[in-house]
Amino acid sequence: MGMLNFGRLLLGGLALLAAAAVSPASAQDAAANYPNRPIKVVIPFGAGGGNDLFARLVGQKFSQLIGQTVVIENKPGAGGRIAAAYVLEQPADGYTIFVGASGVMSVAAAAFPNLPYHPTKSFVPLTMIANFPLIVVIPQDHPAKTVKELVEWAKKNPDKANYASTSPAFITATELLKLKSGMPGTMIPYKSSNEMVASVAGGQTLLAIIDGPPAMPMINGKKVRAIAVTGSKRSDQLPDVPSMAEAGYPDVNTQLWSGFFASAKTPPAIVAKLEDNLRKAISDAGVSQKLRQMAVNPGATPSAEFKAMIDKDIQGYIEVIKAANLKFN
Repeated sequence: MGMLNFGRLLLGGLALLAAAAVSPASAQDAAANYPNRPIKVVIPFGAGGGNDLFARLVGQKFSQLIGQTVVIENKPGAGGRIAAAYVLEQPADGYTIFVGASGVMSVAAAAFPNLPYHPTKSFVPLTMIANFPLIVVIPQDHPAKTVKELVEWAKKNPDKANYASTSPAFITATELLKLKSGMPGTMIPYKSSNEMVASVAGGQTLLAIIDGPPAMPMINGKKVRAIAVTGSKRSDQLPDVPSMAEAGYPDVNTQLWSGFFASAKTPPAIVAKLEDNLRKAISDAGVSQKLRQMAVNPGATPSAEFKAMIDKDIQGYIEVIKAANLKFN
């Protein structure tokens, strides 16, 4: 080996050692200076849906706490999977975070064996925004008054039996009702839960099993009628609406959630700062009150607890999907 080549190798090795020596300090500096520009929050559905409303509500308080502008970006498509993949393509520097819902995260992990991301391995679950039952809504003028009456009507009118959905989470909930009741129904896809409930109000679809935020204004405005909430308990916001258990279908007990996520490659110090400020924003009295008005339960769950919940959630959905023999494309 010539002296010149040896010198180049030596200098190259020294440069690598120097880079390795300064990289921890650089990471610490980046964390110490974080954030010094706007933070983007990516929503995997269209504007007006539950996750969008959650993000905008919490985002306002989070912006005040962390001292930077929060920019909301809606990226609907493929049940939210396009947005999840997009977030992971961005630099893992804490300036792009994701609002992941049950359908995009735990349900997708159970439904799609070749999913290109994993909710708790590709991402860091920062904190849960809220969890909530779903609401069964039908057109205001529909003759059915109960879930059992709706099931019987659909069996007699199978050509008119369809339902609105945006993601595997809503599909799973509705297909579970079909499985347990024998009700027919064809899925009609929409980009947001806001569009879902509008389709029911307009008579384009027979029903939707939907989250509270977009449903409550339409229920209160008598545009649609709520006939049940999933699970074994009534909703505080809908005290006159029976639970699915009371309606005769105790196994239709789907409970969904929404939360904030960052890329798993994000520096731990930045993750800690995001978690702390997001949890404070969700726990704010005004924010929590507005979340409850949307028929959801505020979260602010610690990151480790949120992760454990999601991993358990995935296993539960695997069991439901196998039992119902559901296939997703």
